[in-house]
Amino acid sequence: MSDLSWLPQSCTLPTEGQPLRVAEWNALFAERLASSARPGPLRLRLGLIGGPGVEQRLRDLAAREAACCSFFALTVTPGDDLTLLDIGVDPTHEAVLDALSARTATRGTR
Repeated sequence: MSDLSWLPQSCTLPTEGQPLRVAEWNALFAERLASSARPGPLRLRLGLIGGPGVEQRLRDLAAREAACCSFFALTVTPGDDLTLLDIGVDPTHEAVLDALSARTATRGTR
């Protein structure tokens, strides 16, 4: 999906960097996404298949995302088989979480 209209204006990542960041997330989801759940309207939980470097890659992306989109509350929890990424937002950014949830629902969920 090349349409970036779902990205919020409150994101401070320079416009030219946004497609690259989205591509990083898309690649990670395409390679590793195993599950996607919406435990509440303001929360999304993603499970990514573990492997060498997956947790570090996810932590790096999450840290960079939190730096430019401070409305995200991102928590990485390692596990034996899955590394979980919990994403929370405030009510103002629920539509961003909706869009992210829809994007992950269409990825290679296993």
